[in-house]
Amino acid sequence: MGRVRAYVGLGSNVGHPRVVLTRAVADLAGLPGIRLRGVSALYRTRPVGVTDQPDFLNAVVALDVPGGSDPSAGALDLLRQLKGLEAAFGRTPGRRWGPRVLDLDLLLFGRARISVERPADLAATREPNAAADARPAESVATAPAPRLLEVPHRDAAERLFVLAPLADLAPSLVPPGWSTTVAAASRQREAEEGPEAIRRLADWDGVAGRWR
Repeated sequence: MGRVRAYVGLGSNVGHPRVVLTRAVADLAGLPGIRLRGVSALYRTRPVGVTDQPDFLNAVVALDVPGGSDPSAGALDLLRQLKGLEAAFGRTPGRRWGPRVLDLDLLLFGRARISVERPADLAATREPNAAADARPAESVATAPAPRLLEVPHRDAAERLFVLAPLADLAPSLVPPGWSTTVAAASRQREAEEGPEAIRRLADWDGVAGRWR
């Protein structure tokens, strides 16, 4: 299938997030067969879902990656590498939407629209779901629903911490299934949430390999 332009979201709010994300960019660039094509500005954003935790630092990277035998296979191969990096940085399953040492989300994989069940080794990376934990014991005991890989990422259009850095790299892009550009979606979301929801901290220096 050749090569595909993929976009990956990065987030961290545990320990030294700026150091973690800088190292993560370098490690992503060093993955076999992957080429780093762009790094967004670094943003500070308010946490979503669980608000009693520190603000996040967020960014997005553009990668040229192997397309695989088909889009689903290529995306799953990339996801497997992303989860391996998360584990290498010490991430373990925790509270849904809770603090993260490193969060790597596959946002876009070329022009593909993907909804595929994750294999067992990737399904195991799911964090406990607080809503599921609150159900009666007999319903919790039933088989869990399959964990899907959905691309474009199902929450991307509603998450300012994704939209703002993605707009740095691909402002005029209309992702598959969207009706507007990334830049327009980012502006609309910031207008709804207010300017205090996100703050641009630094721009990426490609020569130095860090945000300045």
